[in-house]
Amino acid sequence: MNPTGPRPLRRGRRLRQRALLAVLATVCAGLFGASVPSGGGQGPQGWDGEGWSPLSARQAMRELGRAMPLPAAQAQTQNQTLLQVARASADGAEPPRPPRPDPARLDYGLQARALAPGVWVVEGRNEDFSRDNGCNIINTGFIATGQGVVVINTGPSRRYGEQLRALIARTVAEPVVQVLHLNQHPDYFLGNQAFADVPQLATVSTRAGMTREAKAYEDNLYRLCGDWMGGTEARLPAQTIGAGPWRVGAREFVLHEYRGHTDSDLVLVDRRSGVAFVGGLVFADRVPTTPHADLPRWIASLQTLQAAPDLRWLVPSHGPVRPGGADLAATADYLRWMDRQFGLWAAAGLEMNEVLRAPVPAEFSRWAAWPTEWTRNVAHLYPRYERAALAATVAR
Repeated sequence: MNPTGPRPLRRGRRLRQRALLAVLATVCAGLFGASVPSGGGQGPQGWDGEGWSPLSARQAMRELGRAMPLPAAQAQTQNQTLLQVARASADGAEPPRPPRPDPARLDYGLQARALAPGVWVVEGRNEDFSRDNGCNIINTGFIATGQGVVVINTGPSRRYGEQLRALIARTVAEPVVQVLHLNQHPDYFLGNQAFADVPQLATVSTRAGMTREAKAYEDNLYRLCGDWMGGTEARLPAQTIGAGPWRVGAREFVLHEYRGHTDSDLVLVDRRSGVAFVGGLVFADRVPTTPHADLPRWIASLQTLQAAPDLRWLVPSHGPVRPGGADLAATADYLRWMDRQFGLWAAAGLEMNEVLRAPVPAEFSRWAAWPTEWTRNVAHLYPRYERAALAATVAR
């Protein structure tokens, strides 16, 4: 009798060992920028049973398929996910552009991009609301917990919510068990009808804001988005959640509540992966939206968030998703510049139309939604600075 088992079983174990170590190596190298033992510096390395040898991510997927065969559809999803994770944060790599929606078929073309094992983002267009993009300018997300999926925001329409739920079902073999809303803006919750059977959660302040604004949001997006909005009615979250630890299945999350972009800006941190969904606090290569903004509070919130340890990804609600904190820093720079300049311009007596013609740093004017969103920034915020300047003059 062979004490180590029949030859086919030993071969199966070796294949599994090689495949899993290869995937682990590629994931670690891509996700964390970690180094692995090399066999000549030819890229990600795989274990060949004796030592590390060059093995590409695709080769690793083939080895995994040989060792642990799966049904074709599930295997394809797994392979795509692990390949995405392995490449997710390669230094200097630009994030992929999200697909353009198809207005003729009312198809958003949603795609799930893996940021870490079990963590996906679904990226929208880095644009302003329009019929061409179906008003899909938001980054939503979902996380597999082992006992169900947590969905982060549900998009701008019932149709988006339905297509998002179908994408989740194609990507992970777990049911949706929770929906979390990070703030009160319309593309965070107008897809809720597709998740009517699932608990939907938001903070007290966000729920109140949604209640106040829901009808106006519906009217505005129907006007801007047309047929994409067919059948959409605001379904408001019925449950309240606040800051603190939150456990769903095997996942441990931490929720932080900030203020500034709105009256309540929730941030979800997945402790296992270091991925933080930061909502509207951070904008990437896009002019921030400001209808409910308080600049000093927003700046203070970003300072606190910037000091948080072990955050590998900050997922903004708008703009490209990439590792690191550069987009947080750029958002803070823009807000500080705007806060400072609005104060100076108001003290100098500039009227709003003069502010709109004033010079702006080139790095900001290159962002998406310029100059439309900049015009809204001025309209939303500058009158406060004018009132403050007038009050200071009267006080003197």
